[in-house]
Amino acid sequence: MSTTTSTDAPATDEQLDETFAPVFARIAEGAVQREQDRSLARDEVAALNEVRFGALRVPVELGGYGASVRQLFRQLVNLAAAESNLPQALRVHWWFVEEQLLAEPGPEQERWLRAVADGRLVGNAISEPGVGAIDRYRTTVTPDGADLRLSGTKYYSTGSLYADHIVVAADQDGERVAVLVDADAEGVTQHDDWDGFGQRLTASGTTEFDGVAVPGDRVLGPGYGTPGRTYGTAYLQLVQLAVLAGIAQRATDDVAAWVRDRTRTFTHAAADLPRHDPLVQQVIGRLSSAAYSARTIVLDIAGQLEHILATDSADADLLDRVEFDVARAQAAVIPSVLDATTQLFEVGGASITSESLRLDRHWRNARTISVHNPLIYKLQTVGDHVLNGSDLPYAWSAGAR
Repeated sequence: MSTTTSTDAPATDEQLDETFAPVFARIAEGAVQREQDRSLARDEVAALNEVRFGALRVPVELGGYGASVRQLFRQLVNLAAAESNLPQALRVHWWFVEEQLLAEPGPEQERWLRAVADGRLVGNAISEPGVGAIDRYRTTVTPDGADLRLSGTKYYSTGSLYADHIVVAADQDGERVAVLVDADAEGVTQHDDWDGFGQRLTASGTTEFDGVAVPGDRVLGPGYGTPGRTYGTAYLQLVQLAVLAGIAQRATDDVAAWVRDRTRTFTHAAADLPRHDPLVQQVIGRLSSAAYSARTIVLDIAGQLEHILATDSADADLLDRVEFDVARAQAAVIPSVLDATTQLFEVGGASITSESLRLDRHWRNARTISVHNPLIYKLQTVGDHVLNGSDLPYAWSAGAR
């Protein structure tokens, strides 16, 4: 495992690329096989830990890379191009690190940042079946002496099967709180039962908590869905857009490589070889444009988040601006990537649908990540905000009303 000394400056883009690009390349090599076998990416997560990928934002003096928010999202796009499941699986991990960076400096903050630098990863258990959190979380924390007990069932526990700790959203006497539990604690049962047709390896299954002991210092503060402005929803949404940008880039690379090696075409094609055919070139151009525009948007919004987190994470105007921008960015990124990953099949005949290629995974993964934050509702909130100045929903909840 590489180390960073306290005298080092924060890593540059070039240094980060030198460290992570070879790891991403190895992860990419097994993407199709993992998809075919539906094998969780445990070895790949271990490889990321070997190079302390989870410590990108941790300050250098605490063992991290001291990367900026923009640098983080640049690497998340690159990782998504190698394996789109992994940035989504680590989504709440990055939020947890930001929360520690924003916390009052002290032993507890340093403890967790050093733990991340040592390879500890954080997953989540927020969503609930049925009513969900429309009213209040059915998962509860109750007093047990000086500590607490956590009980309830969560689903869509993204990344938790890869994690050492789990952020759990729960109800405590009518208040939403977030608590941190150890993934291997007594009473924690995890199931790899996520059955979506895309993003299959995000470890987004069900998690049960049966009287799990929670030390008093593991209550992190207000839980997800607490009313009010927060940088967190823009941050978490941006991870999903980074995944889409990476999917588009990988689709471009995969299809371009396939076309370059192809000699078969059609009798009425415009060129003897597909790579010289202007119609095929147009499809590749659309793919490349989708990847570029998605990446550019992601990095632009990451810059906004960088400014907020470095200056005033409670500034209402700045928070409204970045929440508004990431909401409307979805309307640019999602249709573009979905269209491009659908049209990519036009470059060849029936052979491009071969299961050995698994090019369909790009559309399936893009379609799946896109419905996590339904675009029809994001567009409605954007339009209402533009027309009527209505408040943005920030940390909305899903469930039966």
